[in-house]
Amino acid sequence: LDTLEKWVTEIFSEIPNNGLPKPSFGHLTQPFDTPEFHKLYRVVPIRKVHSLTITWALPPQEQYYRVKPLHYISWLVGHEGKGSVLSFLRKKFWALALYGGNGETGFEQNSTYSIFSISVTLTDEGYKHFYEVWCPAAAFSCCFPNVWKNECVPFCLQVAHVVFQYVKMLQKRGPDKRQVIWEEIQKIEANEFHYQEQTDPVDYVENLCENMQLFQKEDFLTGDQLLFEYKPEV
Repeated sequence: LDTLEKWVTEIFSEIPNNGLPKPSFGHLTQPFDTPEFHKLYRVVPIRKVHSLTITWALPPQEQYYRVKPLHYISWLVGHEGKGSVLSFLRKKFWALALYGGNGETGFEQNSTYSIFSISVTLTDEGYKHFYEVWCPAAAFSCCFPNVWKNECVPFCLQVAHVVFQYVKMLQKRGPDKRQVIWEEIQKIEANEFHYQEQTDPVDYVENLCENMQLFQKEDFLTGDQLLFEYKPEV
């Protein structure tokens, strides 16, 4: 440690501190509020794969790094058990995998906006049905309780529609009042942090330098991985 401190002092002590504040682009609100963003784009892949990605542009979330609300939502969206959106799509033989989240740094999260994406890997059958197919609403009642009533009301069912309805259900139900889900996520992230493999020293220092631009001093080492506070209102 003494050697490392000596190297840092020798290399960086001559760099002047101009006392300038960190640049902020928070005044550039809604950068994606353009006709080009509110569209469906079809891209022909090189590999034989079908993937549907839905992207939302949100207000900047980096100030909530101790809460990590997008991490909480991605955990619920990516759930694969009974009643999950992926479970429903798999029963229809429409999807192989689903994941959602935010990269928390760089392009996906900054002082102007935060990006949240949900990506579904479709089967050939799912690709045929991602646009539209007709189905009674009762078919959804068992998978998404409190959203669908047992009524045979026809509606346009598609893979994208399923994802949006699941997100709508999460919005209506709100965050877990008992904190059970959040505490489970917190424990898992804490275990991964404490038992993580040793990383390359250069990559570790680079990551710390980035954290110093984003977090409070006491959170430089853990701010990008751990959950600290549960705030349902966020």
